[in-house]
Amino acid sequence: MSQSPEDLKKIAKKYSEKLAKLGMELGKTQFSYKVENKPSNEYWQKKIIDFKKYSEKGLEYYNQTYSLMNLVNTEEAQMFLLRTSKFRQLRTTLIEIMEKIEKNPSIMNTKDKQQSLWSRKIKEEITNHSNKCLQHEKDMNILFRECYEKYLKGMIE
Repeated sequence: MSQSPEDLKKIAKKYSEKLAKLGMELGKTQFSYKVENKPSNEYWQKKIIDFKKYSEKGLEYYNQTYSLMNLVNTEEAQMFLLRTSKFRQLRTTLIEIMEKIEKNPSIMNTKDKQQSLWSRKIKEEITNHSNKCLQHEKDMNILFRECYEKYLKGMIE
């Protein structure tokens, strides 16, 4: 059952407004993927809590983005949904790495010149995985912007 162009426009506007609201909330969450060499348990506890809060709001945002995209292009929306699943996987792995650091925050001590191979490996993992998450989000946002420009901008504005 297809919808009339006017109904589609109303739904798109409603989804767009909800997406804008989620985007504002996400912006207020203020999470930085930058990895700092802080050998403090409290720092890593807070980092984990902040990231969980940020990524939960991010998942809400990306699910709403999917809904909006799905109104106008199912194929691109499905690809975006796969990227959202990938974000969820990256999120889980990043949290696991941060929890390892939280349990042993001395991993991040830059003054320790005799760190174990395990510590150096985890330090490298957190940096690499933070970069992957950041790049993945950038790619998702680019994909949505392209879809918005191509299909939604004229309909919503």
